[in-house]
Amino acid sequence: MKLVGIAGSIADQSYNRMLLNFIAKHFAGLVDVDVLNINDVPMFCQDDDQTDSPVIQDLVKKIQAADGVIIATPEHNHSVPAALKNIIEWLSYEVHPFDQKPVMIVGASYHVQGSSRAQLHLRQILEAPGVNAIVLPGNEFLLGDVKSAFDDEGNLKDQRTIDFLQSTIQKFIKFAEVINMIGQTNSYEDEDLSAKKGTDTTIEGVDMNDENWLDKASKKVNAVEGDTYVKLDSGLLTVNQLNYFLKTIPIELTYVDENNQFIYYNRFLPTKDMLAKRTPAQVGDSLDTVHPEISRVIKHVKQVINTLRTGKTDLVSMAVPGSDDKHHVMHYYKAMHDEEGNYKGVNEWAVDIKPIVDQYLKATGQKLVKDPNAQVDANSGASEKPSVDATSGASEEPAKPEVKVDATTSASKH
Repeated sequence: MKLVGIAGSIADQSYNRMLLNFIAKHFAGLVDVDVLNINDVPMFCQDDDQTDSPVIQDLVKKIQAADGVIIATPEHNHSVPAALKNIIEWLSYEVHPFDQKPVMIVGASYHVQGSSRAQLHLRQILEAPGVNAIVLPGNEFLLGDVKSAFDDEGNLKDQRTIDFLQSTIQKFIKFAEVINMIGQTNSYEDEDLSAKKGTDTTIEGVDMNDENWLDKASKKVNAVEGDTYVKLDSGLLTVNQLNYFLKTIPIELTYVDENNQFIYYNRFLPTKDMLAKRTPAQVGDSLDTVHPEISRVIKHVKQVINTLRTGKTDLVSMAVPGSDDKHHVMHYYKAMHDEEGNYKGVNEWAVDIKPIVDQYLKATGQKLVKDPNAQVDANSGASEKPSVDATSGASEEPAKPEVKVDATTSASKH
């Protein structure tokens, strides 16, 4: 399970941050905790809205992508510290990443109360309508006399305290699973396939559904081409070399950005010969325009995109109905992330795996036999439905994607 941790202090010596770091390290096999930095968050002021600033947006994205949040609060004047209240103000003003987000509260303090009054106050704040978090009830982790609680390596000394903390985290995992499962029911319906929201790489001023989007958008941003070099994270290629490379990969590749805009495919076959029919004029289109029969395919396209965007899984596989004994076409949808784990869109590839299986059987001297106990996959059975893909949408009926979700661990490791 992927969690983020927020320490309610920006002090250099913060025992609450130390507690979160201990949780992240000691329980790494149980939860994946990313302790967020709030030191650079500006002071909240309605007259100077900085919601769109990188530091606020970074917090928003990481909280939204997480399965839950652990907040470790000190206690100042019987309440939460100003630094913690400040970020909650920002995150409940124009954006609401805590909305329906499972939250666990812990706290450390110098005295025996273990920030109990601050935790009680924080619970009230988090349940305010503008925040609307869902706080784990009935469990309090209060770490008192914190100056003597840790050793020089930042580890809790007392095993009973560690055991109690572990039991609380395990309860929170189950709590978060249930809350997220309830929230999943129709969350995909909010997926915007019209790509109106835009993102930091969206090219403004060019109609994304223009048939000549590629040429116009390239001109707009002075895109390089030909023999101009592009530095990649593990190579140096010219634009031409990139094209040669991508066009000779024997699978169909498609890039849909995080704004649900179809921006690339490795056109190495004529449209009529492709497993998923795409045309150059579709490049740049929003996903709702890409699909000619929106009412029939829109639900499953949203499900695929939303499942990947929210980190419920990193990979969706889809066997295309209608395959025969010579072909078994698969579509795969892989979530892409930047170096900081932010969702950056979908890498789709379509491939006929039957020749690969045949080659394997020939090379190993084996053959396929029927499994008498096997159950036919209802999603990919030998129906007469035409093929579908979430990007090109050249079909009449959608195949139901095989979305396998591990609600406990989350497939996302970013």
